[in-house]
Amino acid sequence: MTTSELIRGIFKRISRFKLIILAVGLVVALLLFFYARSQQTVFTAKATIFPLTSTMENNLSSNALTGLLGLGDAPKSFSSEAAINIIELSLSRFVRESVATTKLPQFNNATIASLLMDDYNKNKSYFSKPIEPTTDSISLAVIGGELLEPCIDAKMSKNGVFELYFSNENRSLVSPISFVLIDKISQFYIDLKIKKAKADYNFTVKKIDSLDAIIKGVDKRAIQLQNTTFFAPDKLEYDIPRERVNNDKQRYVRQRDISLNNQEEAIWRLQKLTPIISVLDKPTEPFAMSKPSALIYGIAGGIIGCILASILLIINLLFRYAKSEIHKSLFGDEKPLASTL
Repeated sequence: MTTSELIRGIFKRISRFKLIILAVGLVVALLLFFYARSQQTVFTAKATIFPLTSTMENNLSSNALTGLLGLGDAPKSFSSEAAINIIELSLSRFVRESVATTKLPQFNNATIASLLMDDYNKNKSYFSKPIEPTTDSISLAVIGGELLEPCIDAKMSKNGVFELYFSNENRSLVSPISFVLIDKISQFYIDLKIKKAKADYNFTVKKIDSLDAIIKGVDKRAIQLQNTTFFAPDKLEYDIPRERVNNDKQRYVRQRDISLNNQEEAIWRLQKLTPIISVLDKPTEPFAMSKPSALIYGIAGGIIGCILASILLIINLLFRYAKSEIHKSLFGDEKPLASTL
């Protein structure tokens, strides 16, 4: 069988069954058309979030200006004090489950997880398994976190501004859940800074207490030397130990003074903590809307259906052609294929 015979056989087969091919294409086109029509409109809210950190407040430095103007690489985290990647935090299961267990007053204090479960059961396909309602907090957090996972997206712009996206088919849930999501992310950073400031303060307190104990020990040594050293001005070995003790005490006193200054700074940082992020563009209406185009789906379905039907009709010709080519390469002769067309 030659290639020209294969091509003639393909065209002959397609022309013979062209009505079947068109019918299959029409069926697939209608299926995809009605599938696209049945899809819900997805509403997406965008929130632009700006970090209120020391690096951004002191943005007169060259590095900060470079980041703000987009001339350098975007910062990977919001804060130099709390170096947690903001994108990973926003997409983490910890944040999703915290959001899922939050109650919304405008929906009769129902949890976000229960609202998402109700929407899923209402809009699920015929073949999808419904989600059984539950009141267990752990189960609600897990299920709600899974339902929120495809709805959340986050990215960092070139100038270091964080952009958060939330998408859902229920228009009334988009803004409330977006604000809860922003609050959870902000609260995580606030708690992280408070924890860091408390740790610094506790460290300085322990260090001061330790230095005070050392100074008391040095004073005891000095008193002991004073009580056990006899008056002997011509013997320097009695003066040298006292001089070393005094030097040690002065060194520890200086360290304690430094620690006291650090303690004051830690108290100041603990008292001045403020929210770390500020929302510039709030996730309110108008939302970005997206829905599959039924016309495009129908046209694509018709083309795909015709191609699949044509392949199924000529697949035996292709198989026989491949078998003939293998036979020819092995035995050097050729089998006619006229009967197979």
